[in-house]
Amino acid sequence: MTSARIDAYLRRLGIARPPQPTSEALRELHLRHLRTVPFENLSVHLGEEIALDGTRLLEKVTEARRGGFCYELNGAFGMLLTALGYRVELLAGRVYDDEGRLGIPYDHLALRVRTVDGDTWLADVGFGAHSHYPLACAERGEQDDPGGVFRVVEAGPYEAGVRGGAAADAGDLDVLRDGTPQYRLETRPRVLGDFTAGAWWHSTSPSSHFTRSLVCSRVTGDGGRITLSGRKLKTTGADGTRGTRELETDEEVLTVYRERFGIELSRVPAVRNPDSGD
Repeated sequence: MTSARIDAYLRRLGIARPPQPTSEALRELHLRHLRTVPFENLSVHLGEEIALDGTRLLEKVTEARRGGFCYELNGAFGMLLTALGYRVELLAGRVYDDEGRLGIPYDHLALRVRTVDGDTWLADVGFGAHSHYPLACAERGEQDDPGGVFRVVEAGPYEAGVRGGAAADAGDLDVLRDGTPQYRLETRPRVLGDFTAGAWWHSTSPSSHFTRSLVCSRVTGDGGRITLSGRKLKTTGADGTRGTRELETDEEVLTVYRERFGIELSRVPAVRNPDSGD
């Protein structure tokens, strides 16, 4: 990753280059990423290729000023952190659905990050509504965060008996938010290319929620969240207040993408139907 590309990425985040790869700097980078680079699946519905290539991911974030889903966001963020001197490993995860079932292998990509302070963190800027700050990998108690109360725990047999999930492999970790399992992580390091099949499935399968819905979402400056789902604009304040507004015209939709998410589009994306090939 070139120095110019690092500077371009940091300009997008609105943050100066940290002098050392510390835990404090990681927390700031993580929060700035969530505030400025949206979690979005627009490429799926605009007919754009999801390419897990380092150069193309960085171009999407720094030049096209777009966001992406987990493979793209955490893939690009991992490259930035590595270039800044952090020790970064890619971890594969499987996401829990509403019934407590685990998704496909390579369902999710998260980052294990080691800092110059000797700390090890779970960083994840690609899961939508999640922790605003990295989670301490070794901490097994509750971790308070603006996004909720989180725990990182060894995956155990309780998921199989209580929630209907699969039995855990040795070393697997479950990430819980407000007591509900969000995803299960393997602790073996992976490379970006390992996630190609997962990205392809999520961008093409009729069973993937990414092909069945449109989403563009980011954390707001006050700790809340703003989300555009199709034509429905939803806001959540840090105090829990919620608002919803239906956008009536294409121009309104394009204006929200531009002014609230920094994304310039020439046309309004619409959900494509994978069954019909549209």
